[in-house]
Amino acid sequence: MQHAGFYPISLANFFTLLHFTSESRQRVSVRTPRLLVPLLGSAYLAFLAVNHSTHAQVAASQSIEVTAEALPSAYGAPTSFSQSRFSPTTNAYVLPPGAIYASLIYEDDVVHFRPPDHHFTEEVEIGLPYRFNVAFENDVQHFDGDTQDATFSVEARYAFADWDNIPLNPTIFAEYKFGIGNILHDEGAPTPAHKFGPGGFDKGEDIPDAYELRLLLSEDFFDRVEWSLNTFFEQETAGDRGREWGIAQSIVTPIHLFHEGETSPAADYRTGPGKAVQPVAGTSALVEELKAGIECQFRSFSDKESRGTPYNSFVIGPTITWRTTHNLRLDISPLFGVNHKSPVMELFVVASYYFGGGHGAEAGGEAPASTRNR
Repeated sequence: MQHAGFYPISLANFFTLLHFTSESRQRVSVRTPRLLVPLLGSAYLAFLAVNHSTHAQVAASQSIEVTAEALPSAYGAPTSFSQSRFSPTTNAYVLPPGAIYASLIYEDDVVHFRPPDHHFTEEVEIGLPYRFNVAFENDVQHFDGDTQDATFSVEARYAFADWDNIPLNPTIFAEYKFGIGNILHDEGAPTPAHKFGPGGFDKGEDIPDAYELRLLLSEDFFDRVEWSLNTFFEQETAGDRGREWGIAQSIVTPIHLFHEGETSPAADYRTGPGKAVQPVAGTSALVEELKAGIECQFRSFSDKESRGTPYNSFVIGPTITWRTTHNLRLDISPLFGVNHKSPVMELFVVASYYFGGGHGAEAGGEAPASTRNR
């Protein structure tokens, strides 16, 4: 019985086996780096490509993401026509649904033959769906040492179509004014006090109720000029049945543009509050914060005793609009009379604040001046 399989191998065979194993290890140690280097190089190039693609995508997304203007548009209208009061003497279009506009209006009438007449009016207007607005006003008057709560008004307005669907964007306005205080001075042409008799003007007569109708027209020309015109008719329902009609007109243009940051009407609000993604990369616009222009007002007043000889006045002067913050706006208009029957000066100062108003389908998107109507 042979046991060859269990005997140890000879020394010669052992050294032969060691030599063969060493050569095999050398061949393996040589081949391994030759395979590993190309694999590592390929992996590194792939990493660089993926990393570059990722950075490119981030850069592209950052180039089209901008901070959106906080004030929404009313049915596609620019901001100036979406805030109830276009200038101290004119209104334009309507508010977006859900928006609230609050203002404090100061008016100083400097006329011949009598002390200045000061009015402080608090106004709140609310935007409703389908291009409707409602508003409330309260007028406090100070004249010749007397201060009184003079009138309280309820207003409504309606725009016939979305912005720029009808030329000049016609809007109708109706107001009913409740008389609360007394008539403190003559309502017609300023008259010397001695012509009213020894006691002067009688301040004991109540202010009558009155209604007013207006047609509001407004337009944005060439993306640089903004215009508003109001025609109005007011009729007292009692007393001497005073009647007034007239035209007020304002035209303004940006004179200084501070910084960029508005979005186009097509912007998709999906990136969180105050953010929007523009459809075109690199598109930007300038925020209009300071505007200046000119405005004027013609008024014709008569009562039941003077229908054939009305008192006509005309004032004209500069107007400045400054949006101090996103929501706060300041308007100043000193208007000067053109003849001896007109007021010497009518100074208007309006501080207004804008609340809310969503970016829904009815509200539309804000179109900056540089991209409107494109």
